[in-house]
Amino acid sequence: MKRLLIISAITIAMIMGAISYFNRPVFGKQPSGERLERIHKSPNYRDGAFQNQSHTPDLTDGANYFSVLWEFIFGKSKRATPSGTIPSTKIDLLTLPPEKNILVWFGHSSYFMQIDGVRILVDPVFSGTASPFSFATKAFKGTDRYTPADMPEIDLLFITHDHYDHLDYKTIAALRPKVKKVISGLGTGAHLEHWGYERSIIHENDWGDSLTLENDFAIHAVPARHFSGRLFKRNQTLWASFVLITPGLRIFIGGDSGYDTHFAEIGRQFGPFDLAMIENGQYNKSWKHIHLMPDEFLRAANELNAKGILPVHSSKFVLGNHAWDEPLELVTENNKTAGMKLVTPIIGEVVNLGDTAQQFTEWWKEVK
Repeated sequence: MKRLLIISAITIAMIMGAISYFNRPVFGKQPSGERLERIHKSPNYRDGAFQNQSHTPDLTDGANYFSVLWEFIFGKSKRATPSGTIPSTKIDLLTLPPEKNILVWFGHSSYFMQIDGVRILVDPVFSGTASPFSFATKAFKGTDRYTPADMPEIDLLFITHDHYDHLDYKTIAALRPKVKKVISGLGTGAHLEHWGYERSIIHENDWGDSLTLENDFAIHAVPARHFSGRLFKRNQTLWASFVLITPGLRIFIGGDSGYDTHFAEIGRQFGPFDLAMIENGQYNKSWKHIHLMPDEFLRAANELNAKGILPVHSSKFVLGNHAWDEPLELVTENNKTAGMKLVTPIIGEVVNLGDTAQQFTEWWKEVK
């Protein structure tokens, strides 16, 4: 009887500990109440979850979660992480003249834009990790030059989806006093409200929704082919890309997405784009439906009718099995035939928006 009581007490303690652990703020909050009612009315929400426009298996034929785990542990490239330091520079964003139209990339899918004095931040991850665990998925050496303290007031904070490499709790919490307006997919606001953001500044969008701001900036939420989720239940918030149309520029803010017909549809409806941010890394043949493969990147850019392309989703975290510099090596090699304008700055380098003559180095070749 005594042994049974001890086992019961230990079991209860373990259950309570697990509940307490998974209630940590980093995991966010599932949509509920009026937010959940709106989600249920979305044409993209069926069978208890958001759905992609095309059938999208989690893994490709022949792959399973065991084989993917095995490959990640034993089949990862020996060069998945750079042995040297990623080059970077730093400018003072706090004193940036408002008339300068620029972009600054922070590595992976995080970047700052200033257009016509409007300050925009996309998927910022400044905590040094793309995981709920501080010891996992660490940023490459040299890639964490910027912090939330380096950011000016942010007029528009875009969150494309709620994965840890795009929605970082520590960063978002630290930025809260500086953010004036949040643009995201349906449901993502539940995380931000849980972290102290006022509901009134969060604008959650279904695919096809549009928002016009007072300075003649138009925002359109458009489809992506991906998934969402921070804990056990997937696809309860909507992943998205965004079209930003300003008085002088057309920008495609691409979230994570596998290849599908939506790129051509977005290009026909909103193109041509002066600049398109398209993911170019952390791919794998086992999950090719939810991330662009190297031979699909330029095809997607061409279908978007993009004049300039900033490859993102690489050069900061290991999430795939390829060499860390393979995405940039392949896109530059493939582009020798395509001849498209590639924007490949080092982290922190100023990209002058609208300047089609600006040149960039193949900086990754210098990293040992």
